[in-house]
Amino acid sequence: MNITNKLIWVFVFIGALILMSFIKDSKAKNKRIIFFGDSITQMGVQPNGYISMMKDMLAQQGISNYDLMGAGIGGNKVYDLYLRMDSDVIEKSPDIVVIWVGVNDVWHKSMYGTGTDADKFEKFYRSIINKLQSNNIKVMLVTPTTIGEKNDYSNQQDGDLNKYAQIIRNIAKDLSLPLCDLHSVFHLYEVNNNATNVDKGILTLDGVHLNDVGNKLVSTEMWNVLKDIQ
Repeated sequence: MNITNKLIWVFVFIGALILMSFIKDSKAKNKRIIFFGDSITQMGVQPNGYISMMKDMLAQQGISNYDLMGAGIGGNKVYDLYLRMDSDVIEKSPDIVVIWVGVNDVWHKSMYGTGTDADKFEKFYRSIINKLQSNNIKVMLVTPTTIGEKNDYSNQQDGDLNKYAQIIRNIAKDLSLPLCDLHSVFHLYEVNNNATNVDKGILTLDGVHLNDVGNKLVSTEMWNVLKDIQ
């Protein structure tokens, strides 16, 4: 092999290294978003779940610099999230965490007598935010949606659910955090689309867990907030 050929191979090798480094850096720049919540989020990674729908939506728009991950467990309340956030969230080094919890904290009061009192809910919620932020993780808050879809606030848990949604709104305002107010979004949708005032079947399968329409609405509303988090 003459010196010219050697130089060519050297340049090819250097070029390959540069290309590999560029590809690696490009991947490293992807924003990792973890959706942290209960069974609604656990179902969100399934086909037609809100996380899967968001992935499809971004792909259709040619947006490829986000990695979306679900960290939902059925039955979880706010203190469950607090107890598992090290292993299920922080150790995965997310850039953004979407906190979506509150339904079980209210629902389980009437179902099992094991809900979460409002003052404890706020303390645990703020503790989750503090720990995530101390690890340089950005946080987006989400209000709980529905426990029953009647649009006139006649669902059994509407009073408490409204109260806990307001707690989250207040925290978001107090800490200047981005908020996706799904509780308000769902109520407005029900007013406009639930003419017979049924308690399920409009946005949910059972009054709580999302159907395809609900998942689509959630994916769109969440992305409208997430896309502006720098």
